[in-house]
Amino acid sequence: MSGTPGYVVAHRGFEFRPPAPAAGAAKVMSSATLARLVQSDDEQPARRRRKIWEMEPALHCSIIGTCLSTAELRHVVAKAGGGVEARSNHELHGHGVGLGSRHDGAAKLLNKALDQRHRLAIHQFDKAKTEEEVRALWREARQKGEIPGAYWAALTHPATTKELVRTIFGEVHMLSHLVGAANRADIRRLCQLETENAELQAKVGRQQTQLRDAILARDATICGLRELLAERVSAPREEPGPEAAASTVPANLIPELARQLHGERKRRAALEGRIDKLRAELTRERELRTAAEQKERCLHEELEALEADAVHSDSDAPETVSLSGTSVLYVGGRANQVAALRATAERCGATVLHHDGGIEDRGGRLAGLVSRADVVMFPVNCVSHDAALMVKRLCRQSEKRFIPLRSSGVASFLVALGRIEASRSATQA
Repeated sequence: MSGTPGYVVAHRGFEFRPPAPAAGAAKVMSSATLARLVQSDDEQPARRRRKIWEMEPALHCSIIGTCLSTAELRHVVAKAGGGVEARSNHELHGHGVGLGSRHDGAAKLLNKALDQRHRLAIHQFDKAKTEEEVRALWREARQKGEIPGAYWAALTHPATTKELVRTIFGEVHMLSHLVGAANRADIRRLCQLETENAELQAKVGRQQTQLRDAILARDATICGLRELLAERVSAPREEPGPEAAASTVPANLIPELARQLHGERKRRAALEGRIDKLRAELTRERELRTAAEQKERCLHEELEALEADAVHSDSDAPETVSLSGTSVLYVGGRANQVAALRATAERCGATVLHHDGGIEDRGGRLAGLVSRADVVMFPVNCVSHDAALMVKRLCRQSEKRFIPLRSSGVASFLVALGRIEASRSATQA
């Protein structure tokens, strides 16, 4: 409490400024008044979500790294005038962490980007009124793998306590270690496969060279021996003199040559079998590498589609994909992702019809939905075998296009929308 006019009472970071007393009155606050102010403060729970600059600075690193992609963070820093052309990803991350600690326009841009990026999760967490309800929603999101949005929504929720913040932060910290270890294992395995592939190719080349040289030497020896034998057979028989007797071919030469020839043939067969085995191994390694490269390309396309969608959803720029008037039927998938798929399609101008593949919806509705749709999609990892076969048959009968998706995520759906738009543009051109 201060004794100056317009006194201030500070309690738990809040300042109470009661009206100044009338002239001539004693400027002293009674203990009853102070107790009433403190009690009213304790009885009023937080009514708004926290901002990023109101959180502990130790949380900013995990928030920036988990809840924003590199493209989204680069977009925010550019709008704040931070200069992103010469920054590496690590420097950009450090600059973003620094923005979170400042209560200025740049920090407000960062907080707005986080709110817009995870508005669905925030809306879901707004239904929670107590700490236990927030904890239950966090656990449910963690089990589903929907970490970024739930992390930001839980940390900023008014009912979240310091103990719950420490618990959630610890779980996200350990998850980052697990994800890093898994990625390191995949990268290490890919490097090992490439090294083994190169070694096998070099080994096959050396063995082919050795086998070719051995065959050439054997053929030359056989030709020489045949010529020598022909000369001996065609030469007139004479009584050998002392000098001729020394140059006469031994009687056991032909059996010895036959034995050597048999041994060379066995050796050649063994080498050819070994070469066939090495070629089969090389073919398998190439198939594994091709599959890994194809999966990498798919993941890269999905990542680019997600980043482009996120950047355009946070800005006023026009969408890169325009599918105005297109009707898409989505068969299968997870029920909790249908709303996100519809929102994504609506931003592109398309409408989404959904059929769960026969779990709750009747299979008889599928034919009517296919007739209403322009394109039919189904995720191959989250649809029944019967539903996929029925979709293919109905699309062939009605001459409709169907697109199998790699997964049930939003990224695969975005890539498919981009392909539809590209096909439409090519047809119009």
